[in-house]
Amino acid sequence: MKEKTKNDSVASEEEVKEAAQAPEAEKEKKEKKKEKISEADKLKAELKEKEDQYLRLYAEYDNFRKRSQKEKSDIYSSSRADVISDLLPILDNFDRAAANAEADFDGYKKGIELIFNQFLQLLEKNGVETFGEVGDEFDPNIHTAVMTTQNDELGENTIAQVFSKGYKLGEKIIRPATVVVANT
Repeated sequence: MKEKTKNDSVASEEEVKEAAQAPEAEKEKKEKKKEKISEADKLKAELKEKEDQYLRLYAEYDNFRKRSQKEKSDIYSSSRADVISDLLPILDNFDRAAANAEADFDGYKKGIELIFNQFLQLLEKNGVETFGEVGDEFDPNIHTAVMTTQNDELGENTIAQVFSKGYKLGEKIIRPATVVVANT
């Protein structure tokens, strides 16, 4: 039989300690593994939540875009209908004037002037302004010169005659004025 030496007893004590620590180390490994799995699960849940938020936001944006397009379309249709509705009384007055065969020239003239003024009021109500009067300075940005004429009274680059008035809505030129420009 072999005698136990001091080294043998120390080794056996270390072995005992290792054997005692083995379940603890195994336990720690399992806990770390569980922590990693639970952290991965948390990240997966967070990713899923972010994906849901993204999809909801995308759906809200898409609905907003569609609603905005519909509103624009409705506004365009509504504004056209409003302008046409405002034009109808003027058209009715033209019908009445055309149907009145018994009126004399002065009566027709007065009626046409009233209709003309009614039409100008409608344009003004809708923000349309006229421009291009005799005596105004010629501006190639808003006037179209079709001729020039000699006129010492008006001065250089002055409108001498208006063939058709110009119209603008705000800063937008709807139609430039067609004019004759004076030269000296």
